[in-house]
Amino acid sequence: MPTAYLSHSDCRRHDMGAGHPECPQRLDAIEDWLIGSGLDVALERHEAPSVRLSDVELAHTHGYVAQLRDTLESLAASGESRAIDPDTIANPDTWSAALRAAGAAVQATALVIDGQVENAFCSVRPPGPHATREQSMGFCFFNNVAIAARHALDVRGLQRVAVVDFDVHHGNGTEDILAGDERVLMVSIFQHPLYPYCGAVPKGENMINVPVPAYTRGGEIREMIEAMWMPALERFKPEMIFISAGFDAHRDDDLGQLGLVEADYEWITWRIKELAERHAQGRIVSCLEGGYHLGALARSVGVHLRVLAGV
Repeated sequence: MPTAYLSHSDCRRHDMGAGHPECPQRLDAIEDWLIGSGLDVALERHEAPSVRLSDVELAHTHGYVAQLRDTLESLAASGESRAIDPDTIANPDTWSAALRAAGAAVQATALVIDGQVENAFCSVRPPGPHATREQSMGFCFFNNVAIAARHALDVRGLQRVAVVDFDVHHGNGTEDILAGDERVLMVSIFQHPLYPYCGAVPKGENMINVPVPAYTRGGEIREMIEAMWMPALERFKPEMIFISAGFDAHRDDDLGQLGLVEADYEWITWRIKELAERHAQGRIVSCLEGGYHLGALARSVGVHLRVLAGV
């Protein structure tokens, strides 16, 4: 079966201003790499739909969703931009982009569960891992992976799903939403201390948080994953795996100080894929999160997709 690739032009129109690292050019860099490498012909492309708010509210409170909708729709009507927090700026196209990003994750989940594709990658923005149950922060509005994971459980009836997060920043929003949910095992590795300055102490027994110091390199990261992630994932036997695929732990990325390279992302993806093939019928949905050095991002997504697609 093919690997699905989900995106939408609306995700490029969300723009937080000149010089902001979470920029529309991130998606362009990935597209250019796919075309230049020829990998695009191996992927089944899908246009991301807008998410249903009932799915969003599986992960976020009704009050938060309603307030965010009012704020972002008012910006769409006025043509203005507004800072939601010091790092997170909404423009008139942010609401539609956020709906598409979460919609991609939910649609990818449906495609994989229904057996139309083996796995899927969502090339979307805004990202999601810092969006908590009731707060936007850290470039994030909706928590795309948490929404998709809850959709798989609450709507599609799966019993156990895993969330794997290798973004350089701790996915505090995903942890806030999923901590204590025994149907979910979340494993993450992240630089610490670094924004959002938490995660050293997990919020729930279903959280395997692996904080690492700055300048940790790929070999050490691999050893930690083998020792701390893999035994827990093998015991849990997830029926589906969701990946918060942040590529900002790359050694070229200025938003962190870790030392991963493309070969490390390739290895991590292989380990996840092998696990999925043993326990989850190969079912994986991966969503783009961080990654701000355009060249490193494109190359890293490229090797990630090559492994998912088996080419």
